Parts: sequence; C-alpha cells; structure tokens
Amino acid sequence: MKRLPPVRNRWAPLILLLSLGPLAGCQPQHPQQRLVVASKNRIDSIDPAAAYSVGAMQVLSGIGDTLYRIDADGRLHPSLALGWPQLSADGLRARVRLRRDVRFHDGTPFNAAAMAFTLQRFLAIGKLSYLLGDRVASVRAVEPHTIELTLKRPYSPLALMLSAVNLTPLSPRAYRQHSRRYLNERFVGTGPYRLTFFNPQKQRLEPYANYWGARPSNNGIDLVGLSNSTALFGALSSGEVDVLLSTSLEIDQQAALQQRAQRGELRASRGPALEIGYLTLLTDQPPLADPQLRRAVAYSLDRRTISQRVTLEQRPPLRNLVPPNLPGAAPHAWPDYNPGEARRLYRQAGYCRGRRLTLPLTFRSNIPADRLFALTWQAQLRRDLGDCVQLEVTGMEATTAYRQLGDGTFPLILLEWMGDFPDADNYLVPLLGCEQQRGARCLKGASAASGSFWAAPGLQQQLIRSASLSGEPRQQLLREIQRRTAAATPFLPVWLVAPRAWAQRSLTTPQFDGSGRLVLQALRRSGPP
Repeated sequence: MKRLPPVRNRWAPLILLLSLGPLAGCQPQHPQQRLVVASKNRIDSIDPAAAYSVGAMQVLSGIGDTLYRIDADGRLHPSLALGWPQLSADGLRARVRLRRDVRFHDGTPFNAAAMAFTLQRFLAIGKLSYLLGDRVASVRAVEPHTIELTLKRPYSPLALMLSAVNLTPLSPRAYRQHSRRYLNERFVGTGPYRLTFFNPQKQRLEPYANYWGARPSNNGIDLVGLSNSTALFGALSSGEVDVLLSTSLEIDQQAALQQRAQRGELRASRGPALEIGYLTLLTDQPPLADPQLRRAVAYSLDRRTISQRVTLEQRPPLRNLVPPNLPGAAPHAWPDYNPGEARRLYRQAGYCRGRRLTLPLTFRSNIPADRLFALTWQAQLRRDLGDCVQLEVTGMEATTAYRQLGDGTFPLILLEWMGDFPDADNYLVPLLGCEQQRGARCLKGASAASGSFWAAPGLQQQLIRSASLSGEPRQQLLREIQRRTAAATPFLPVWLVAPRAWAQRSLTTPQFDGSGRLVLQALRRSGPP
C-alpha cells in the first residue's frame, strides 16, 4: 500500500482516517452512539493465527469470543464453553461442551466442528505456535457440541489458555479457502461486533444483531491508529476522539492526561498490570557469559530512580518476570539496587581499579520510553559506578531488533512481554523454555529465540512439571523457578506496565477485562455530566 504524502496540518491524518469508510464517496457522519477509540497502533493482520500485537488483540476481543473469559477481578468464567474442561484419569484428554445458541457473523452455526476447525488451523499455521502447539497434540469433535483436546502432557491452566483471544472460533465456511493460509483483512467470528471495514490504520466495528449475549451499549466503534503521539493527545483534547488508549503514548502525555482526569476533565481507568519491561542479557558470549558480572549488573540497576525520571512513577519497579498479581509470582526474586554489592562483584571480576566494563545496551529507537531508560541508566551508572562500568547505548528500530534477537546480536537489550493469557506459565516458558541444551547454553527453544541462550540442568523439566500441578504445590515450584532464574540473571526485570484509557466526560468510565483489554461493548455515552 502506498503511503500518503506528508501533510502540514497535524490533524489531517486523523481527519482522513475518521472519514474513511468501506465504500467510496460521501459517508454519513457517525451516529450519536458510534464511538471513536484511538491508539498508537498499526494492525497489519486481523487473522487470529497471524496477529500478535496489542492493537490486533484489542480488535479481536470485540469481534471474537473465547471459550472462557476473565472478568475485571481476574476470575475465569465459561463463555462459549458450558462448564469446565472434563479431564481423563491420566490428564491427557480434555472434553469441553459448547453452547448451542451461537451463530457466526455469516449465519453459520457455531458447533464442535467449527471449534475443531479453528484450533486445527491454529496448530497448523499459528504464529504463536507455543500457545497451542507446545501443549496440544490434536483436536477433534466427538459430539455435535463437544470437542476433545489431546494434550502432550497434563496442563493445569488449560481453561486459562482457552481464554486467549487468538483461539477465537472462526467460521469454517468463511475460511474454507484459508484453512492453511492467512486471511489478513477479513474476519468472521461470533463476537458482539462484526468487522465491516479494515485497513492498518482504521477498523470499523458494527454491532452484530444476532449476538448470543448482551448487545453492545453503543452503535459501533471506529478504532483508529496514528504514529504521532502528539496528534493523539491533541485529538482527545479537541474532542476528535472519544477514548484514547495508552498504547505507546509518550509518558509525559500520559501524566498530563492523568492530571486532567484528577481535575475532573476526563474519565480515566486502569487495567490489570500484565506487561513487563525487562532486559535480556546475552549469556553465552563475553562479557556477560560470566554469571558474576550478570549479578553485578543486576545490583547496578536503580529501578526507583528510573521509574521516577523515565515513567514519572507510572510504571512501578519490577523485580520479577511474572506480574506480582498472578498466582505463583515471586515479587522480590531479583535483587534490589545495591551499588556497594555491585562494586564488590565488579572488583572480583577485575574491574574498578583502572579498568571499566563496557556494556553495549540496545534500545528500540521508535519507542520513546526506551531511549529515556537508556540515557537515564547510563547517567546513573556514570554517577554511582563510573569507575567500574560504562554503558554504551545504541538505538535500533523495533522490528529490525526483533528479527535479530535470536542471532545473539545484542549483549543487552530492553524489551517487553505480555502473556497471551494471565498465568505464570505464559511468562516463564516463552523466555526460559529450552528444547535442546549443551551445559548452560540453550541451543534450541524459547531461551535461544529470546536472545539470552541461558539454560540450567533440570530447568525445562521443572517448567513441564509446574504445568501439571495445581494449587500451592504449583505456586511453590513456580517461585522456585523464578528464584533460580534470578540467581543466574539471564533476564533483568525493570518495570511493570498497566494499560490505561482516557475518555471524554460525556462517556461512562472505560472498563478493562482481566486480560488487560478495553471492553469495547461497555463503552457508552452518558450525556453531559
């Protein structure tokens, strides 16, 4: 697709997006209850098997349903499923009964065959292969409204996994020609909205008249994305948009919106903090192949100063790879800032006495908070440990960095992660999993793909075992895995991120679900306050 030429008017891109529609020519103005939700998102695919960005997941949550859903309090409920998975005695087969009163947007009945088609398709072509393929061997319809999943090994968070929006059912009729290839610009599911227009910058959602559940509280949603954070900020201020999401919005602008909300000028809400920011340390090459140096780096990170100066305290310090509100988290597993202990370890490694360790840090140049983090940490190290360590910072566009991550390119890089469903397993396995290792080096698996290449004897077996346990025994093992990882420091947690939304005063306060997504169907106008 060709890019539009540059424009002098900073509002022109937004005005253009809001005027686009599925048909050419003049478009009617938005009905009173149609709402505009804006964010800094570009969505290249709306296919659940191909999509993985925060923006795409937000759209899918409005046009698709899941077998289970998580409410705002973090409680799991059946949605398209009737009750909980019924497990065989060995825990390797799970049957899920399905609702009978559901139809896809094209009128096709939702049934076990359709759900099996969807999951089989994801197993075959899903980009997030670990989500299903690492846990499920096969899926079949055993009755008209009952599916059976054959698991590779017992998996206790199965119902939570089936709440992942990537696994939303698809109409077999609409996807017949795309059972093994992506359908990027169309979607036919069962959700409260139908997708009636799609391009990377705008998606139009219309209420689905035959939805099985509660009808949306509005007459539709236009989701628009802009790359200019300042334009988004101004659009909310001028009333061009009804709701603004915090996704990639610059920190100072988020703080300004929070202040306006505190003065009663906007309505503001905060979702569950499920995104983590962390540093990946390359553990199989010097200098960070030395565990003692990695430990010294861990003691060198002043998270409180970084939270204050970089995020204006909107992202609290984090000392764990699992969000603290999830069962099994070990909130203080990683060491806190201790420059004295850091200096001692640097000295033991031969630094601080006329010799400084040079650490190359890569940050994503198109994410403002990353650059601020890099410069702040660089200055903090220069101030407190300048005779022992120096940080060399380099910016790289995010997409380019992601492509090189598994090549061992970055000794130190700042990244973020948000699990596809809120369970500790979905934070630890994508970072620590290792299918093949040699000593302390992961040769194949998630740890290698994540850029750390760290492995430890028996760690993979612990991860597998934790997924088969439940209750307190599972949580104890998960905490042990985190403490073991913290001692080796292949990753260094930095901060915790919660999604935020700001709305005009004429709307009710936005709501988030337990997966950290805005509940689009709950948005409505309340009239002048």
